[in-house]
Amino acid sequence: MQKNPDQCQFAVALDTIVGKWKPLIIYLLLQGKPLRFNELRRLLPDITQRMLTLYLRELEREEIVKRVIYPQIPPKVEYSITEYGKSLSPVMETIHQWGVAHIERKKHNKHQITTSNSADSKVEP
Repeated sequence: MQKNPDQCQFAVALDTIVGKWKPLIIYLLLQGKPLRFNELRRLLPDITQRMLTLYLRELEREEIVKRVIYPQIPPKVEYSITEYGKSLSPVMETIHQWGVAHIERKKHNKHQITTSNSADSKVEP
């Protein structure tokens, strides 16, 4: 069976940026300011230290995130978005906007269902 090159490219892109926390890490670093590990942990309170470390390493390997170690005691490590990583900005912004619209749509649909069910329960047999 022959592989579809477009599907392969799509899969590679998704493998690079998708994970429970990767999009949020990328989005936070796209805000422009380098962040230390514990700052990222505070901004993502539900992520474990292990998962944050794992995702940062993966993003660093993909050249999306840059890790800078400052030679001081105790060592200071900062994470920032690379120039290459900045190319994800329009993608992440579009995903963010879609998420906002999707949440609104779900709220609207839930309201319609609730209103519809209330009207149905008032109908006498």
